[in-house]
Amino acid sequence: MLDHIKIDDVLFLDIETVPQYPVLDDSPEIYRNLWEKKARHLADKTGEINAEELYHRAGIYAEFGKIICISAGFIRTIDNELNLRIKSFYSEDELQLLTGFIDMLNKTSARKEVILCAHNGKEFDFPYIARRILIKGLKLPRQLDLAGKKPWDVPHLDTLELWKFGDYKSYTSLELLTSVFNIESPKNDIDGSMVAEVYWKDHDLRRIVDYCENDVLAVARLFMKFKGIELFKPGNIESVTE
Repeated sequence: MLDHIKIDDVLFLDIETVPQYPVLDDSPEIYRNLWEKKARHLADKTGEINAEELYHRAGIYAEFGKIICISAGFIRTIDNELNLRIKSFYSEDELQLLTGFIDMLNKTSARKEVILCAHNGKEFDFPYIARRILIKGLKLPRQLDLAGKKPWDVPHLDTLELWKFGDYKSYTSLELLTSVFNIESPKNDIDGSMVAEVYWKDHDLRRIVDYCENDVLAVARLFMKFKGIELFKPGNIESVTE
């Protein structure tokens, strides 16, 4: 499987997002009104009717949330062994972290092919990053500028889609797949439902970065399982995040 993909061309990534404000009451009136409209639509599916009670879900929508961390990892061969190098872009200033990520992606793309890979990336990570880049007035990197491209020309891989093998009836979490393939679970501290609280209440962005990097590690290991190659050794994993 995936024999046509060069693993050192693949950029494994994961993002963490939160609502733009700690609580709905802290938001501007126009934002609050628009979220209340969105919440009424969501209430039809969830049964919850209070916009404030639903506000914990705002982070999953690019119009109401923001990115606080993008972790990205490349696999390289050093001394005939595979190594994973992870770099995280994180900040309370979303413009700053997006600028850093775009700069890295453009510089890397200038010297080699880059294929983005994430778990559920096609439904969440890739479009979310692209939307927030445009909202912040930045230029889309080539890997996220999909206008007019044929599906086979889009440089994206998605471990969730790969696992489906054309079956679109169900969602399989990264945690479940890592368990199935006997890979160390990335959910060893917090999970996605806790990110907003850790960010807005605990103000512990570093803890979120560690969680995000663990997801990148899990996606890379899962991809290697799909590709049928030996996993890198624990000592061959490097984080260069400051």
